[in-house]
Amino acid sequence: MIITKAEPFSKEEIKKLQEKFDTYIKTVIDVGKRICSAGVDRHFEAERILLEQGSSQSDLWGGGVDLESKTIDGNSFINIRPQDGNLSNEIQDANIRKEFEKLTKYFFKEIYE
Repeated sequence: MIITKAEPFSKEEIKKLQEKFDTYIKTVIDVGKRICSAGVDRHFEAERILLEQGSSQSDLWGGGVDLESKTIDGNSFINIRPQDGNLSNEIQDANIRKEFEKLTKYFFKEIYE
């Protein structure tokens, strides 16, 4: 199940988001509009949803959260964007990475509290 929203995910929603990978949830976050699309099989699916909702490509960053270890990663093929100065699948800009992690903790505050 894919859920896209600007508010934190509820416990019930997190359970639904776990359907694909059990303890890992893939996310794409619009760091400008503070919207998260999660629960996809591949990041480009969430990227497409956010672009269709008016997000700017340069604000979209992919990664995920491991629910057991509470580890956040910023690793996705959609992050490879030379035009935005990101030459890797990892989020390379420290400020963007920090914002991505902060927003991930916001959207998944049920597991970080």
